[in-house]
Amino acid sequence: MSVRYLLAAASATQLSVFGFATPAAAHVLAQPIAASVSTMTAGRLWSLVAVALGLAGTVIGGLALARSAGRIGKGNGRKGAIQALMAGLTGTVIGGLVVAAAGGGPGTGYGIVGGFVALAVGVIAMVLGGLALIRARRTQLTG
Repeated sequence: MSVRYLLAAASATQLSVFGFATPAAAHVLAQPIAASVSTMTAGRLWSLVAVALGLAGTVIGGLALARSAGRIGKGNGRKGAIQALMAGLTGTVIGGLVVAAAGGGPGTGYGIVGGFVALAVGVIAMVLGGLALIRARRTQLTG
């Protein structure tokens, strides 16, 4: 089993598990908390999940972009591009929810820093996935 399929399965599992729990997570994130620096709060956990999804999407998108350029493997990278788009979108949405629900700044336990990182990494994953999808479509039309 390749790493790409494992990442795709992990992101699909997280999407199916956490996709239905998003309204409940927004409610949990809005609760007032008193957290120390080392406490794992709900906001920090959700921001870590969002960053992990964004990073998985970035890796898959980079591999799909390299595949669509003909540098590695066979195929045009269309599946990887779609997976990168979905993982990046999911990470961006969860990161946006964390940032929107945060009631304080950095260090308060709301996970706002991780939310902003998830927004940035998710957008990068979506851009890479989009570029790979465009290139895969172009090579499909000309090839």
